[in-house]
Amino acid sequence: MLTTANRANTPALQHVAAGLWGLRDVFANLYFVRNLDVIADSWVLIDAGLPGSGQKVQRSAEALFGEKNPPAAILLTHGHFDHVGALPHLLAAWPDVPVYAHSLELPYLTGRSSYPPPDPTVGGGAMAAMSFLYPKKPLDLGSRVQPLPADGTVPNLPGWRWVHTPGHTPGHVSFFRENDHTLVAGDAFVTVLAESGVATFTQKQEVNGPPAYFTPDWQHARYSVALLEGMEPKLAATGHGIPMRGEELRKQLADLVKHFDEKAVPARGRYVGHPATADESGVLSVPPAAPSTIPLWLVGAGLAVAGGIWLARNSHKISGARQSRRAPKQSYSSSTVYRG
Repeated sequence: MLTTANRANTPALQHVAAGLWGLRDVFANLYFVRNLDVIADSWVLIDAGLPGSGQKVQRSAEALFGEKNPPAAILLTHGHFDHVGALPHLLAAWPDVPVYAHSLELPYLTGRSSYPPPDPTVGGGAMAAMSFLYPKKPLDLGSRVQPLPADGTVPNLPGWRWVHTPGHTPGHVSFFRENDHTLVAGDAFVTVLAESGVATFTQKQEVNGPPAYFTPDWQHARYSVALLEGMEPKLAATGHGIPMRGEELRKQLADLVKHFDEKAVPARGRYVGHPATADESGVLSVPPAAPSTIPLWLVGAGLAVAGGIWLARNSHKISGARQSRRAPKQSYSSSTVYRG
């Protein structure tokens, strides 16, 4: 269980709501959810952070639920690199834990297709400018991944339901707890300006559309935000940014729906007015790449911000390592068919 001592070793782990904890992994969030209807510590993991974060996620899970207590399941809002990066480590550590995702997301989780290429020309800041550097290849989870139940129920989480919220990816889903209107929205919308390096570093809280550089279908993205706003969430825990709640969430989310084209859709970009197409086999086509006008200094700024975020999140580890060294030793493409 999470005590004062082990909380100090997991500073990015925060309680969000009853039975819900969030972990910020550099610039992406993942969530631990406990089944409130079961006395035992049955729990699930929603999303899995960045590549290389497996030990961090596992330590956080152990801090919350104890050692040798793996999740009943891992649920994915979608399969972008910053939401599945820890899976290779976690699936090795938890060999009997199943992974669930929407059926339209399975091609990107079984090695059959890559996602449409990110679009660094959308503007908005350094995180968008350097998106061409982000990992693009699909994971191959084989038989470990299976489709979410078609009836909208969520495995091992009674009282929750999943909702198909496409646009950011074809099989993107969000998770909703009926009794208190708690929403885990993934990247259907986010609570930070994800394109901006400065906003990502400072975590300035505001409702925004899905990360533009990785959104290939704006018509569906618009539909999904309106769908979630109509569910009247009282708390939104998103894939990027600090969870929001109450009247401020309601007001900003309604404003995003009303002004989606001005607030979310980029003024220019590869997929603006020309969505990528996909089916159950993966991506079928993508529009030609837009001409790039990104200054090199902006890409450099993005890399500097990313490094600064990493240092800020890991400064306690660096400090601890330095102290340990000082201490005396003790005994103890743009083709019409896009396949990855």
